[in-house]
Amino acid sequence: MKKTIFTGAATAIITPMNANGVDYEAYGKLIDWQLEQGIDAIVATGTTGEASTLTDEEHQEVIRFTVERVAGRVPVIAGTGSNDTAYAIELTKFACEAGADAVLVVTPYYNKATQKGLIQMFTQIADASTKPLILYNVPSRTGCNLLPATVAKLADHPNLAAIKEASGNISQIAELAHLTHGKLDIYSGNDDQIIPVLSLGGKGVISVLSNVLPAETSAMCHKFMDGDTADALKLQLDLLPLVNALFSEVNPIPVKAAMAAMGKCENILRLPLTPMEPEHEAVLRQRMVEAGVELA
Repeated sequence: MKKTIFTGAATAIITPMNANGVDYEAYGKLIDWQLEQGIDAIVATGTTGEASTLTDEEHQEVIRFTVERVAGRVPVIAGTGSNDTAYAIELTKFACEAGADAVLVVTPYYNKATQKGLIQMFTQIADASTKPLILYNVPSRTGCNLLPATVAKLADHPNLAAIKEASGNISQIAELAHLTHGKLDIYSGNDDQIIPVLSLGGKGVISVLSNVLPAETSAMCHKFMDGDTADALKLQLDLLPLVNALFSEVNPIPVKAAMAAMGKCENILRLPLTPMEPEHEAVLRQRMVEAGVELA
């Protein structure tokens, strides 16, 4: 029986930056704050962590730093995906050696793949990994949809433990749950679908929202799993305006602006990402205040 990596909410954490590069002082404080707030796991160097514009050295150092700062308090999941399978294997091996508890591997982007290619790619990466692997399906960003039947073929691999499903297609996620029969844990990849995915047997969420509201996002999951579905649903619906504001521009532009507004980091991104448009940021700040977020 495969072991569940985490239940509840994992923060797909931002990578704070300054004029000199990654701001490790701010990053360390941010990790500590997340843990103080009761987050269930940390996902480093994912989409929200701007992995696509980190240098190879930065990518590895952010993983290493995250593992050391968390120091075993919660699971650390390292984003190690690439559209180059050989590089994804190399990065996965590094993350395992650095002490990450699991790796998160996205479907290939730009070059994409057939479903046959996806099976071969994920199998090779999983074969090379010494830690559990979470598949990551986000076709709106990659142009490549990991279909339920394909996931079902991968589900028996001993190192493939879970999937982050961010297709936004609840029917597809229901089919995935049906075909895998509990062989893989399912995590929501969309903050507006946490409760729907949990209702299909999901184990939690890999979240952007929890950068801003870690305690509330975790509580939403645990309330549902503990049977308090009414309060869980209320949290989901009450936080929907903030979730929508956090995705009013391409992620992680809004969440980086939100964290800067909270005084957690500077609002610095790397091109081609640019700071949030003022009219969108004004709405975001309003939604944060309405959700009880304290601004700096």
